[in-house]
Amino acid sequence: MISGFGALNLDKIYMVDKIPGKDEEGFVIDLEMHPGGSAANTIAGLASFGVETGFIGKVGSDEEGRILLRDFEERGVETSGIVRVEGRSGVAMIFVDRDGNRAILVDPGVNDTIEIDEVNMEIVERSDIIHMTSFICKNGLESFRSQIEVAERANGVSFDPGLPYVERGLEELKPILRNTTILLPNRREIELLFNVDYREACQIAIDMGVEIVAVKLGAEGSYVTDGKNEYLVKPFSAKPVDTTGAGDAFNAGFLYAWHRGKSIEECARTGNYVASRLIERVGARSYQGIDPEMSG
Repeated sequence: MISGFGALNLDKIYMVDKIPGKDEEGFVIDLEMHPGGSAANTIAGLASFGVETGFIGKVGSDEEGRILLRDFEERGVETSGIVRVEGRSGVAMIFVDRDGNRAILVDPGVNDTIEIDEVNMEIVERSDIIHMTSFICKNGLESFRSQIEVAERANGVSFDPGLPYVERGLEELKPILRNTTILLPNRREIELLFNVDYREACQIAIDMGVEIVAVKLGAEGSYVTDGKNEYLVKPFSAKPVDTTGAGDAFNAGFLYAWHRGKSIEECARTGNYVASRLIERVGARSYQGIDPEMSG
C-alpha cells in the first residue's frame, strides 16, 4: 500500500482575457474545477494503475471538500485518513490567459492545521511508503510538524519537497530527509536546497540517510542514484498540451515501478514515461489509458 500525506486543494482554473496588473481589470472566459494537491495527484495516479492507496489530509465542511473526497472515493483511494472539519477546504485559484501564461493564488484553508493526533496511524503502519509533499504553512506549522513525526514512524517515506519547503531551508527539512527512502525533487529545488550542482547535492542527500534520489530534469529526462549507481535517463517524446502535474505524474510512475521491485533505472524510466503521456492531455489527474508497463 502507498499512501499520501499532503495538501488537498480544489483547483479553480479561470481562463481569462488577460492577467490583470495593479488597478487593472479583466474578464473570465471560462472556469474549470479539478481536484488537486501535489501528493494527492500522485496518489490518484497510483490508484489508476491499480495500486492499493490511501491518503492523510484534511478538508473543510464545504462543497470543495465534498468534491475532493468524492474524486478519491471514485478512484478507490482509502479516505479514512482524511479529516473532515468545519472551515474552508484548500483552493488554488489559477488564472490562465490566451497565451498560456499563469498566475496562481492559494488559499490553504484547513490544510495547514493537521495535528499529529488527527493522523490515522493505522494507515501509516499499513503503508509500505508514505508519499509526502509540502504544505503552504501560512495558517500554522501543525501539518509540517505532523509530517516530521510520521516520517519517523513510517515504514518508508518518499518526499517531494517543492519550493514551499525548499525555501524553509535545509535545517528545517533535515528531520524528514534523515527518514526519507526516496527523494523526488526537481533540479531547481535540489540545487537551491543544497546550494551545489544537482549531482553533488544527490550525494549529500545520500550521506544524510536518503536511500534513493531521483531528480526531475524536465525536457532532459531524469537523473537517479542510490549512491552506488547513477543513471541519466532520457525522456520520452511528447507533444505537450498541459504540463500541470507533470512532476506528480513522474512520482506516480516512479513509485509504481519501485513498488513492483524494479531497478532504480527502470523506476526513473517509468516516471519519465507516465509524465510524458500525462502532459499530452489536459488535467493533472488525466491518467485514463496510461499504462506504466508500456515504459519498456
